[in-house]
Amino acid sequence: MKSSGIFLKGLGAACLLAASVIAASAPMANANAGAFLAGRFSAPTPQAARDICNRYDWACSRSGSKAALTTQDLDVIKKVNLQVNRKVRPITDKQQYRRAEHWALPTRRGGDCEDVALLKKKELIKKGIAPERLLIATVLDRSRNGHAVLVVRTDQGDVVLDNLTNRIKTWQDTRYTFLMMQNPKAPSSWVGVLQKGR
Repeated sequence: MKSSGIFLKGLGAACLLAASVIAASAPMANANAGAFLAGRFSAPTPQAARDICNRYDWACSRSGSKAALTTQDLDVIKKVNLQVNRKVRPITDKQQYRRAEHWALPTRRGGDCEDVALLKKKELIKKGIAPERLLIATVLDRSRNGHAVLVVRTDQGDVVLDNLTNRIKTWQDTRYTFLMMQNPKAPSSWVGVLQKGR
């Protein structure tokens, strides 16, 4: 990972291995800045994710739906999060593809963090959740390792679906440093976030 430009070559192996930390030159937002992650500037798409829109058109789609999430929708989100976490065995891209980074849906062998995030996004879109509410984000975890999660934009704020826990948490409660995420207005592009959870 390169830092001050928020250029992430990818995260596959970094989900399980140490990664570089972001440069101190980028200002961090107050942890209490709000319930929603804010895109602060345009950011380059992570290198390993550059072709996901071509391979998986749903990964960058928009429905235009303005409908609020229902209690039933929230139950579906919880169920899919748990099912995918239980189903996908952790395996690095190095083990599976013999390369440091490759963003793809999990295989029979399993997948790493961004593979799990992609699968959750796909399954939730199939269940009727608007794709613009489902944003893949890159973060540094509490040990400052590179990681990827799925952010769900609820009407009350952003929550995180993570392959490292079955608990759905607000973005602040993850204690992660959010680096960048898919642009909610145009998911084929990415925005820099630079916000730290508490």
